Amino acid sequence: MRQIYLTFLMILYSMTGSAQELMCNVQIITQQIQGTNKQVFQTLQTAVYEFMNNTSWTNHVFETDERIECTMLFNIKEQVSVDEFRGTLQIQSRRPVYNTSYNSVVMNYVDNDIQFKYVEFQPLEFSETSHLSNLTSLLAFYAYIIIGMDYDTYSFEGGTPFFQAAEKIVNNAQNTPERGWKSMESTSRKNRYWLINNILNEDFALLREFVYKYHRLGLDMMYEKTNESRTNIAEYLRLLQQISREKPDPFMYYLQVVLDAKSDELVSIFKESFQDEKTRVYSLLNEIDPSHGNKYEQIMKQSL
Repeated sequence: MRQIYLTFLMILYSMTGSAQELMCNVQIITQQIQGTNKQVFQTLQTAVYEFMNNTSWTNHVFETDERIECTMLFNIKEQVSVDEFRGTLQIQSRRPVYNTSYNSVVMNYVDNDIQFKYVEFQPLEFSETSHLSNLTSLLAFYAYIIIGMDYDTYSFEGGTPFFQAAEKIVNNAQNTPERGWKSMESTSRKNRYWLINNILNEDFALLREFVYKYHRLGLDMMYEKTNESRTNIAEYLRLLQQISREKPDPFMYYLQVVLDAKSDELVSIFKESFQDEKTRVYSLLNEIDPSHGNKYEQIMKQSL
C-alpha cells in the first residue's frame, strides 16, 4: 500500500510541473558545415535541450529557482557522414552567491573531442550500465559533472555521488571508437578520462577543499564580511599552491579547469584589496596559473 501511495505521489508531482536539476540552455553552431540539411541541427538542439532539462539526474527535489543554470554550446565543424558529426563543446555552469544577485561561474570548459551520430527524430536514450550512444554518454557525463561541481561548492566533497556516476560513464565507454574516454588517448592528460580521474583522486582532495571553502566561506560571506571573506580566499589559494607544487601540469588537469572558471572572478575580488594582500595574491596566482598571467596583472593596477 505504501508503494502504491508513493507511486501516486510521484505521478501527481510530475503532473504539477516538478523541476529537474538543470536549467540548461543549448545552442548548436554549424557555420562551418556547408551544403546539408540544417533542419536536422535544429531538431538536434531541441532534443539535447529536452534530454538535459527533462531527465532526473538525482533523487533530490529541486524547486524551479534552485535549478543549476548552465549552457552547452556545440560548434559542429565537420560532417563525417550522413548522420555523424565532429566538433567542440563548451560547457559553462553558474551558482548564485548568497544574499546577492551575482552568479559565480563554477565551470567553463571546452571539450575538443566531440564526435557523435544523430538520426533526426530518433529518441535520445541513455543507460547507466552500458554505452548506448556517444551523444547521450557525453550529455550524461557533463550533466553529472555540472551537478557534482555545484554540490561541491555547498558541502565538502558533496558532489562525490555524481562524480562517481560520471566515472561509470567513462568506464562504459572504454570500447567505443570515439575519442575522449581513454587514458592513453591524451599524452597531455587532458580529456574526459583524466578530468574525472583528477576529481575523484584522493591525492587531489585539497582542490575540492578549496572549491568548497572558496564558495561557502569566501563568496557566500562576501556581502556581510567583505574584507574577512577576501582574506579567507587569499589563504585558501595556498591550497592550490600546494597542489601545483606536488602535482605540476599535466598531472593536475582539474586545477586548470577550476582556474579557467575563476580567473576573472579572482581579479575582480582582489583588485579592490589592500596593497600587501594584492601583492601576495598576485604572486601566488602567477605561480599557480601562469597561463592567465596577463589577466592577473589587473590586480596590481590602482583603482581610479
